[in-house]
Amino acid sequence: MRESAVNRLSEAPAETLGADLRALRKARGFTLSELSDRLGRSVGWLSQVERDLSTPSINDLRDMAAALDIAISSLFRSHTSSIDQGRVVRAGSRRPIGSREAGLVEELLSPDLTDDFEVVHSTFEPGAVLPEPVFRPTQEVGFIVSGQLDMWIGPQLYNLAPGDSFRIKGEGFRWANPHTEPCTAIWVIAPPVY
Repeated sequence: MRESAVNRLSEAPAETLGADLRALRKARGFTLSELSDRLGRSVGWLSQVERDLSTPSINDLRDMAAALDIAISSLFRSHTSSIDQGRVVRAGSRRPIGSREAGLVEELLSPDLTDDFEVVHSTFEPGAVLPEPVFRPTQEVGFIVSGQLDMWIGPQLYNLAPGDSFRIKGEGFRWANPHTEPCTAIWVIAPPVY
């Protein structure tokens, strides 16, 4: 009987808001104490939120999103059937992530943020540009599904087309889509950043 209880625990889905917040906090390198200080809340309260014993208000979620440098929309889950939860993400149920400021539309393909990596569907609108390099302590691999993208990894410019893939390993990168068609890419990022 003990073995079956252990098996049920190891198979329990980790697709909760608390699990996502804990994964994001750890990916950002924050301790419970550091994040609770940023939020002006107690360590105990934050710990309860991460264990799904307390529900944060919408203002708390806004503060958390700002402290973790994510869009608040990434903290909301789309409705999924219980059979899909934790395993399948349907096309119409993807969570939007990031911001659209630079003409980039991103959706989370991973069921949640609790893995050692995340998978992101990115659409770079025509004319979209990220002019300043981004530096993240991550390893990232991308695959161009459609369209074209100019990608600078370090100082080197790469003109990417459908079927091309790339890797970024803790280097600065930036991108631009100077073309008339959107570019769609799939990114795998470790550890998760959204």
